[in-house]
Amino acid sequence: MSDGLMQEAQELYHAAGRAAGGVESQMFGKPCYKAAGKAFVCLFGTDMVFKLPPGIREQALQLDRACLFDPSGKGHAMKEWVQLPPAYKDKWATLALQAAQYVAASA
Repeated sequence: MSDGLMQEAQELYHAAGRAAGGVESQMFGKPCYKAAGKAFVCLFGTDMVFKLPPGIREQALQLDRACLFDPSGKGHAMKEWVQLPPAYKDKWATLALQAAQYVAASA
């Protein structure tokens, strides 16, 4: 992974998290943003990971190379979390906002 790609992913992640009104925090030792005390987006390498409601989650999973987030890599995916590669960076800000609204509504 190139330093330029990682830097761009970090910048887009922070911009999306802040635009969604998130507060910086940590989840599984990785940076995340929280709304209403609950994580809604995190950065995993150069991929962005979102906690999404049904419907939006299923749509996101239809994207090429999208998958349920499995932070351990041991087949224990988190059912509400979708991991998207940088190829979909144009969707990251919108999905972060939808994720923040989802967790805030369930608080």
